[in-house]
Amino acid sequence: MAMITRRSLNVRHCLTVLLLLAILLIFCVLSGGLSSPDNTFDPFEAYGKWPTIIMYIMRYMTLIPLPLSICNFLGIIMFNTHPSKPKLKMSTLFGPFICFRVVTRGTYPDLVKRNVSRNIEMCSLVGLENYIFEVVTDRSIDMQKSTRARELVVPSTYTTANGTLYKARALQYCLEDGVNMLTNNDWIVHLDEETLLTESSVIGIINFIHEDKYQLGQGVITYANEEIISWITTIADLVRVGIDFGILRFSLNYLHKPLFSWKGSFVVVNAGVERKVTFDFGIDGSIAEDCFFALTAWKSGYQFGFIEGEMWEKSTFSPMDYIRQRKRWVQGIIMTLLCPTIPLRYKFGISFMVLGWLSMPFTVPNIVLVPLYPLPMPQVVNFLCGFMGGVMLFLFIFGSTKSFNYRRLGVVRFLFLCISPILLLPVCITMETCGIVLALLSRKSGGFHIVAKEVSGQVLDV
Repeated sequence: MAMITRRSLNVRHCLTVLLLLAILLIFCVLSGGLSSPDNTFDPFEAYGKWPTIIMYIMRYMTLIPLPLSICNFLGIIMFNTHPSKPKLKMSTLFGPFICFRVVTRGTYPDLVKRNVSRNIEMCSLVGLENYIFEVVTDRSIDMQKSTRARELVVPSTYTTANGTLYKARALQYCLEDGVNMLTNNDWIVHLDEETLLTESSVIGIINFIHEDKYQLGQGVITYANEEIISWITTIADLVRVGIDFGILRFSLNYLHKPLFSWKGSFVVVNAGVERKVTFDFGIDGSIAEDCFFALTAWKSGYQFGFIEGEMWEKSTFSPMDYIRQRKRWVQGIIMTLLCPTIPLRYKFGISFMVLGWLSMPFTVPNIVLVPLYPLPMPQVVNFLCGFMGGVMLFLFIFGSTKSFNYRRLGVVRFLFLCISPILLLPVCITMETCGIVLALLSRKSGGFHIVAKEVSGQVLDV
């Protein structure tokens, strides 16, 4: 039976790769990447000198994020896209102590307490014994005292040595002498306040710690579980699931380095390593503390691994919150890129991310300009543009297949949701571009926007 299941998963992976190759073929044909360019057309005569030069610059700027597309492609084809459910490799009665750490401002106390309770139940279901949930908050949420949960209120007077702010300040407070209760052999799992554990993610974490090969790790997060509040933002976030299976898995499972940064949740770190790296990065590391922490740990020589299993989160509840969230990410990663304390060789990946973001306001109009104002381009450029477009669309579709359950939705609705990213791709790209433009226009204002997690006064189960 196990052999049949494994063979079925391998077949599904092969079909997924064939889908990717089919999409790439279609895009490369449509982009002219597989046919000789028309050299008889003179765009300078048709459009004028300066409009032609500007359009050529905009077309070539499309190639800036090419390294991201290549790494996404490699992550998909090199590793099984439909891995079997992880199985425990050790007894849950023994092993290092695990601290699941949740940071919150205390704005949604019922949500935090409910999700901590659900996560404790999941740990109990797996049979985990040696653990605790630690809720780090700016304002008390009146958590019930328990041997499995600890509330830690960050004093309003607390300041770090380097003046770190926001979430990084709270995380640094946990590491201070007299506050920290963990030994160097313990492990920390960082969760957002809305993050839900699954059985597979808990097993994946236990196995990752048991293997003892890497000091830091991360796994996949999906965003379309249980109740969906905003279909637009949920579909826009499907690409993040695809990227987890692409770039993230390639970087952590093959390179063992956070080449293109990583997420701020489902972060598994050895406690001793976290105390050495710290979160006291100053202002530059206060907005995208997850990125700054990962690159600093990489610079310190620590190794990263990929964790099997998935956790659940929810997409933002409105397009405006989606835009504000992207704005914060862009601002934070730009600050990390410009910070001189991290050598440039560790910022190779995020430099292409930032350049790709900065060029988006100029490359997105190509969606309209390319069919209206065609330009003779080298065949290799057309091929690479088709390759990048095909990979991006595939990540959305693949993210759909990993996020939605056809048994729960039915085959017809499932197939519709899998192709819905094709219909909404212009909307998703527009929201992403708006977030980038807003980040550039309001860079001096900074700030750490917290997205809404309540609708009509009711805290949602996420």
